[in-house]
Amino acid sequence: MPRKPAGRTSTRGPSGRSYRNDTGLTRKPKKMRGRKPSSQRWLTRQLNDPFVAQAKSRGFRSRAALKLEQIDDRYEMLKPGMAIVDLGCAPGGWLQVTADRIRLGGGKAKLVGIDLLETDILDGVDIFVGDMTDPVMIDKVRAAVGGRAHGVLSDMAAATTGHRPTDHLRTTALLESALDFAIEVLVEDGFFVAKCFRGGAERSVLDLMQANFQTVRHVKPAASRQESVESYVLATGFHGTGGRVVETEDGGGDDGGGDHPDALPPGAPGGYSPI
Repeated sequence: MPRKPAGRTSTRGPSGRSYRNDTGLTRKPKKMRGRKPSSQRWLTRQLNDPFVAQAKSRGFRSRAALKLEQIDDRYEMLKPGMAIVDLGCAPGGWLQVTADRIRLGGGKAKLVGIDLLETDILDGVDIFVGDMTDPVMIDKVRAAVGGRAHGVLSDMAAATTGHRPTDHLRTTALLESALDFAIEVLVEDGFFVAKCFRGGAERSVLDLMQANFQTVRHVKPAASRQESVESYVLATGFHGTGGRVVETEDGGGDDGGGDHPDALPPGAPGGYSPI
């Protein structure tokens, strides 16, 4: 039987990425019996996701580490010597990326992680188990970073129920809590990066961001699956004075990318993309 040419075009999955192996068949987990259909889909997607393989090969604790890496590659928020707080830090993928980019262990850099779950230790990182909304936690963080932080990160999302409106509201509530925390601990001109599920309820939180940061933009890193409602919001230039700036995702005017789903078109309500 003649072999198919090695350079043939791969069939792509719903995210637009190839989910095919060398035989041209989608890879499937070996043990599927007894699992719910949603679990089967998740396992199959994980097994065939190139970003999962990349994260594992590079020693990251989670695939999500690549999302933060890609956001920082583009916007360069993380700099050597910074003090950073990671909310919902377990299992520690974002801590790994941050520790490397702020050069933790050399100089003044500080890194704090907070989660309700236990997180494996990482050299030089202060990891607290507890609720970020507890006033005592804010005091602990301030003591750990030596006053205030240059940046607050949050990859938090509520456990999904399968009911999209409910999941959206629960994750938006986490986004609001993370923003409140950031406002409490950030230095002037600090930044905030957080997961933001699209659905409409997040607009009031984005308004609050616009009132406290110079620029707010939506970001969709390549490692975030294209079919997912997940995106990230990046707020920079913390001031807390209520000023507003309308800006596109690329940091300027119209550059031909206005049709990008995550762009911030001039004139959008509140200076952010209506989603």
